[in-house]
Amino acid sequence: MNIFTTLFYQPILNLLVWLHNFIPGNDFGWSIVALTVLIKIILWPLSDKSLKSQKALQDIQPKVDALKVQYKDNKEALGKAMMDLYKNEKVSPFSSCLPLLVQAPFMFAIYQVLRDGLQNGSLDKLYSFVGKPEIVNMVFLGVIDLAKANIVLAIITGAAQFWQTKMLMHKKQPNIPGAQDEGMASMMNKQMLYVMPILTVVIGATLPGGLMLYWLMNTIVTLIQQIIVLKRHANKA
Repeated sequence: MNIFTTLFYQPILNLLVWLHNFIPGNDFGWSIVALTVLIKIILWPLSDKSLKSQKALQDIQPKVDALKVQYKDNKEALGKAMMDLYKNEKVSPFSSCLPLLVQAPFMFAIYQVLRDGLQNGSLDKLYSFVGKPEIVNMVFLGVIDLAKANIVLAIITGAAQFWQTKMLMHKKQPNIPGAQDEGMASMMNKQMLYVMPILTVVIGATLPGGLMLYWLMNTIVTLIQQIIVLKRHANKA
């Protein structure tokens, strides 16, 4: 058994099965919902830091664009001015990425657990104090078969992801004379806003419904967290 399985896959698998055994109704969907919420609560401080960093970087984007215009012919001076700006604003351009990297093993483990399902092979990895479920109802709310692909879940998840990204980018940036509107940051923002939700629908339509239910719940909880972070940010402004 490798380190990833021991530290990430196995604990998440056991938590999911324990939730299935604990929650009344024998509905595997509610176990996925509960697991998603618990993981998001555990990783809340990291997600909170990432959201704050993303918002801070967007807030200073007009200043960054102004520096690019001012030092367009001097890359060395631009680099120094950018570093001074980040230092004065107490913002790191990489601070929003680190929390996401820390969360990545958890997210990949959840993906593998839900991809494998509660099969005999995976149930062999249960701890001694977690009972093996005799019957697992994979039909969420009596309607959604979590073992099969579900286009409706994929579309709803894509829409939720669009809303999540749109909310974070809601602030209109002022025009900077001489700045290139189609700069790298602008292109990445547009990709995040439009392309990623479309990819979510396309990819999600091929994945088991259980994975899409997790994806949807993860997006919804992130939306709630964004609302809280943005509200706090607005109150401080």
